[in-house]
Amino acid sequence: MDSPAFDYGKLYSDGLPDPAGKWAPFPPYYFIGGNNDPEQVPVEGLIEAATTVLRREGSKLAIYNLGLGPQGYPGLRQFVADRANRLRGFSVGIDDVMITTGSGQGLDMIARLLISPGDTILCEEFSYQSAINRYRKLGANVEGMTLDGDGIVIEALAAQLAALKAKGITPKFIYTIPTIQNPTATIMPLDRRLALIKLAHEYNVAIFEDECYADLLWEGVEAPPALYALDPSCVIHIGSFSKSLAPALRLGYVIAGWEIMRRLLPLKGDSGTGALDQMVVAEYFSKHFDSHLKHLNGVLHDKLKAMVEAVEREFGASAEMWAPKGGIFLWIKLPDGIDTRKLLKPAAERGIIFNEGPAWAVSPDNSTSHLRLCFAMPDKKTIADGVAAFAQVCYEQTGIPVRSANVQRG
Repeated sequence: MDSPAFDYGKLYSDGLPDPAGKWAPFPPYYFIGGNNDPEQVPVEGLIEAATTVLRREGSKLAIYNLGLGPQGYPGLRQFVADRANRLRGFSVGIDDVMITTGSGQGLDMIARLLISPGDTILCEEFSYQSAINRYRKLGANVEGMTLDGDGIVIEALAAQLAALKAKGITPKFIYTIPTIQNPTATIMPLDRRLALIKLAHEYNVAIFEDECYADLLWEGVEAPPALYALDPSCVIHIGSFSKSLAPALRLGYVIAGWEIMRRLLPLKGDSGTGALDQMVVAEYFSKHFDSHLKHLNGVLHDKLKAMVEAVEREFGASAEMWAPKGGIFLWIKLPDGIDTRKLLKPAAERGIIFNEGPAWAVSPDNSTSHLRLCFAMPDKKTIADGVAAFAQVCYEQTGIPVRSANVQRG
């Protein structure tokens, strides 16, 4: 006698995301995600580093966290502290650093530490999609802060905080990406950083600083000291090795004073971030960080130039581009009236994947005509061909860009 089919559908918890489909290969023109250039992963250097650390310390892999505690491998924590002190103006030691499983784990832990349902959080009006979604899932009310080419507009933020105070609302924290903002790739100047910290003290609002792209600066571009360096009393800082080395290694970090760190550590319930990954990155970057970044940033800058040229060639005056000062993304505005969400399906049918603006904004109302393109992973020919294919899709769906404004192709 056959048993009835077992029905898991009656057992799933409430609030689950939609089920996933089977993984498919990347389409020809894949302009999303934080992937990097596969040719720039220093494979031989990582092999050498792995061999060195396994011979020296491989036996420690028998113990969770290498027997060295949940904050992470001391060699990598020391590298993070030294790099932050040398390049970002910090004055921190190893005890101020915790290694995380990508910056996403840091986002989760800090959100859990600070957010209760009903709290208000301030994010830049265009911001990291995953952060906005995390805060909303925890029941936070997310409000957008006005941006321009230099990041947060301080005068608008001051008025916003005053208006919230008049309603009896004190935001829990300001989430900001001040150095190579995602998606706009701007850098907040020093005067605005100091003014932002002054507002944080005036209204007792913490600052959550995300510097995951701060290593990816074009030659000749300098960034002011990190917000944490300017005032560690009101700032929690996170960073990542995903963009500077390899996303699949899943390594990030939190920098915070001990009073915050001791509250974060109990939230790191993963039995430890991958120890071998930490050991290898510490070994490689302790010797090759500066040379690797100089080369990588040169490659990325060349790819950006290729993408900007392709957008100018294919879209003409129909596309307004923010001017990236580093990073891996180009943030573009098409004419008002175009809803980039409506281009997703027809573009995907041509093998083109891009990020629609509303997914990277606190409110879709001011971002429907925007889109984000990642230029790091594809080569220059793919960038040129993909932008041309996308322009054709856009023209077929919206009549823009007007073909007479473009270079004619046979």
